[in-house]
Amino acid sequence: MNQAPHSNQFALLGQRRFAPFFWTQFLGAANDNLFKFAFTVLVTYQLSVEWLPRAQAGMVIGAVFILPYVLFSATSGQLADKHDKTRLIRFIKSLEIAIMAIAAWGFFAVNVPALLACVLLMGLHSTLFGPVKYAYLPQQLSERELTGGNGMVEMGTFVAILLGNVAGGLLIATPGVGAQHVAIACLGLAVLGRLSAQAIPASPAADPGLKINWNPVSETWRNLKLAHEQLAVFRSLLGISWMWFFGAVFLSNFPAFAKDVLHGDEQVASLLLVVFSVGIGVGSLLCELISRRHVEIGPVPLGAIGMSVFAIDLYFASRGLAPASSLTLAQFLADHAHWRVLADLCLLALFAGLYSVPMYALIQLRAQPSHRARIIAANNILNAIFMIASSLLAGALLGQGLTIPQLFLVVGLANAVVAAYIFLIVPEYLLRFVAFVVSRLVYRFKVTGDEHIPTKGAAVLVCNHVSFIDAVLVMAASPRPIRFLMDHRIFALPLLGWLFKLGKAIPIAPQKEDPATYEAAFAQARAVLDDGELLCIFPEGGITRDGQLQPFKGGVMKLLEGRETLPVVPLALTDLWGSFFSRIERGEAMVRPFRRGLWSRVGLVASAPLVASEVSPELLQARVQDLLDRPC
Repeated sequence: MNQAPHSNQFALLGQRRFAPFFWTQFLGAANDNLFKFAFTVLVTYQLSVEWLPRAQAGMVIGAVFILPYVLFSATSGQLADKHDKTRLIRFIKSLEIAIMAIAAWGFFAVNVPALLACVLLMGLHSTLFGPVKYAYLPQQLSERELTGGNGMVEMGTFVAILLGNVAGGLLIATPGVGAQHVAIACLGLAVLGRLSAQAIPASPAADPGLKINWNPVSETWRNLKLAHEQLAVFRSLLGISWMWFFGAVFLSNFPAFAKDVLHGDEQVASLLLVVFSVGIGVGSLLCELISRRHVEIGPVPLGAIGMSVFAIDLYFASRGLAPASSLTLAQFLADHAHWRVLADLCLLALFAGLYSVPMYALIQLRAQPSHRARIIAANNILNAIFMIASSLLAGALLGQGLTIPQLFLVVGLANAVVAAYIFLIVPEYLLRFVAFVVSRLVYRFKVTGDEHIPTKGAAVLVCNHVSFIDAVLVMAASPRPIRFLMDHRIFALPLLGWLFKLGKAIPIAPQKEDPATYEAAFAQARAVLDDGELLCIFPEGGITRDGQLQPFKGGVMKLLEGRETLPVVPLALTDLWGSFFSRIERGEAMVRPFRRGLWSRVGLVASAPLVASEVSPELLQARVQDLLDRPC
């Protein structure tokens, strides 16, 4: 894998391992939406089709497009794991040319059944491409690039959707020749997508010996069971599907919201889609910046909070608008009350981007490579089911007399409940959020040498102990979950103790004081390493009382017995002494909250791993002291 350094996620567009794939995905999404929207406008405004009523045309076209996701996602996931992904992409893009050739004939001949068949085939095209898309990225991008790469893809997808809808609407509206122009544009985009796919580098099969199960029901169930083996991955699938449920309520109701609530014309409805797409794009791109180029799920709760806050505020912003006749875009924008509505939509979408991109990156990073595409295929099925459920539930609530603003309020409140449930049953999200807040809002936290913290396999992290939140800061420096061996007395603290219990920290007591707890702690710690996880230990045995590094105890050697090749990574927390959470003034901690001011600078330095067979408490102490003595 080429992991050439780059300054930010946009630099990936200059690299062959990403750029051709990005443009292939972009052109495909644009073509999907240009074709679907143009066809919808054609049968809604320009034709009269007895068996396809105008009022239901958009819903029918959307349902036909999403049907293959339910039927064929399980098969497409298997194909993506069994075959070289680049070859599969090229085949899919060649299939797109054939589909668009039929669609071009359908537009020229104004043959509605042929065009509806092409909607089904384009749904199949997207179903085949979905697992390949998300399984390709972790093969080509490093862990430090994965969040940025996903952010670029999500941003590009929504921009392509927006441009496709706008272009489809404009082209089909061309007097006399609109259908022909759409036909040419669709075929041209398909050809460009195939040319772009030709430049995508090879991406070897993850499981070439896989035997295809053609039964979609049993395979879907099997894929969900595979995902459920890693609860963080499975519940991330549910979290992403909920985001599609949430977003579908807004996207599907934009036309009616613009007309019946905002009293605007078609251009106002288009503006809502533009604002929503821009918000998603900005939120997706922000993920790399705030995650510091790691797979960081800390922003997910922040995204969920923002989604609820601005969905609820959208209800208050839109419920009291004065009645008006059909407003033009200029008239709509002239009323300052409408700017609050637009701000709510944009920020709602921005936080949805912050919510979804880290989840996609976590699935790609944590899922087993041999069946990553099949898990993503299961996610696509769940997404489709949640979107269908969203349409049915929204229709039922509106049918019971709810207004569209009230529907937005209900969804915003439901999102808060669902998010709270997810974060309580998957404590990692809540813990990462706490670490995210502490390391970015309470402190200015700088990490140096984080590339030395292993992204795979078991390892022991050895760190100095300066404050009561050392574990939170170490957690913030690693993209992977870490289990901590911690002094049993810290668990008695009211809030921090609850958080550490939630994070499954292992309580340890001095051997002379409580030999049973001491032995149980090491038994749990060995089990963590046996499972291939990261374990962090503070060998000083307690928080320093004078700011100086204390002698390392021998317990770390007991932990390393029989693990001669295990990596041991020395870490040093810097500039924490004297902060609110460290001991100072007669040994007391957490007194005088602002004694160091707000947003004080602290850091963590990691050095290259040592091999367990070579270490000793004295050597580890010397390495940590050396890290502490380095100039910041």
